[in-house]
Amino acid sequence: MMHFLLLFSRQGRLRLQKWFTPTPEREKKKIIRDMTAMVLARKPKTCNFLEKQSAGQLIVLVCNHWYASLFFCLAIDDQENELLALEILHRYVELLDKYFGNVCELDIIFNFEKAYFILDEFLIGGEVQETSKQTVALIGMMWSSLDDLEYGQQG
Repeated sequence: MMHFLLLFSRQGRLRLQKWFTPTPEREKKKIIRDMTAMVLARKPKTCNFLEKQSAGQLIVLVCNHWYASLFFCLAIDDQENELLALEILHRYVELLDKYFGNVCELDIIFNFEKAYFILDEFLIGGEVQETSKQTVALIGMMWSSLDDLEYGQQG
């Protein structure tokens, strides 16, 4: 089971967070602080998998960094397949790339609602909903077109 997905910058600034399990706000802040410190302290060519004890259970943090100058981290149970989680992160980055062209940190900052929308089309409740990049991209483009019409923008 997926617990959460975090995107943060090299400076440790949180850019996107999605929680798939109910977690108290105080615990969320502690987890974010611990995870960013742990990931940022690692050397560049180290393993993508980290283990952390959280709320009495072992979770595996799958970290795929340097995409769009952001760290993409996904926390899963220790029984889950780490390579599948790594593929989920990679697919999310591909979806962002397909939607934004060549995604960068500024795309996430200024269009965070679109990044969340793409994530929600791809994952629901910590489970993969749609595996097709083309389908998710098409839905994202349709949503963007409707958004442009609503605000009277052309182009």
